[in-house]
Amino acid sequence: MSTITTKNADNSKHHCAACGDSDDGGGSLKACAACNLVKYCNKSCQVAHWPAHKKACKERLAELFDEKLFKQLLPNEDCPICYLRLPIDLGQSMHQSCCGKILCCGCVHAHEAAAADTEKYKCVFCRTERYSLDEELIERLKKRVEANDAQAMVNLGNYYQFGNSGLRQDNAKALELFHKSAELGFHCAHSNLSFYYHQNGDIVGKDTRKATYHAQLAAMAGNVSARYNLGCDEYNAGNMDRAYKHWMISANVGCDLSMKLVQKGCKSGFVTKDDYAKTTRAYGISIDEMKSDDRDKAAAAFRAS
Repeated sequence: MSTITTKNADNSKHHCAACGDSDDGGGSLKACAACNLVKYCNKSCQVAHWPAHKKACKERLAELFDEKLFKQLLPNEDCPICYLRLPIDLGQSMHQSCCGKILCCGCVHAHEAAAADTEKYKCVFCRTERYSLDEELIERLKKRVEANDAQAMVNLGNYYQFGNSGLRQDNAKALELFHKSAELGFHCAHSNLSFYYHQNGDIVGKDTRKATYHAQLAAMAGNVSARYNLGCDEYNAGNMDRAYKHWMISANVGCDLSMKLVQKGCKSGFVTKDDYAKTTRAYGISIDEMKSDDRDKAAAAFRAS
């Protein structure tokens, strides 16, 4: 059997990379499902050519993955009350166990400060009365889980993990909920799983490969903390270019820590002046889009409590 190189195969879309036979433009050849660089007559040709194609295939897979990994994050969705971008700090927004909406703390605080006593403890969005007992909260979360609410899955999983709100501690149930939420693409679930796989604790055994995998999925799904941490991991590994790519992406959506590191990177020569200027502008725009007086008041009230 004659063999053509991968390079030649790339230049000839209608020839089998293993035997060189042509399909005469008829489309009968099947591309490598992993990299789409080369085509084959059949499975036998693909298996025979694998030793020659393996390196190029894996390199292309790494390139494709990096294209996804280093794609700029989309801005957070808006708070459904004030229509401003939700803060990237997850502690500045609240999941509503009644309707599943995520509201900024500014709107919740403003409502509680201005509403009549009979109204202030109702959900700002759906007007449902706030739960008064742990049993009510857990029942609402379970209903939200049945409705495929990924945030509710993480919240309920946290209660199972720590044995809070009247639930008996159940690490297996917590892990099940985290994985179910992650399957729906929720970044917080991937971030949680990454954290647990980094540890050697009760919920899972330490697994660095899985920890990195979930951190990358969390970052690609919009988790700014995971993105920042990936940058730190790459920096510690000596991969400066990859580290600053992560930090510029997270700085663009308003991450203070990343912005400071990008500034230092520019002074050290790891970040170009042009990239620094673009990142600074994007960072400023993101901060402005997430800022409001109500959010500042809510933050001040939280610090004073």
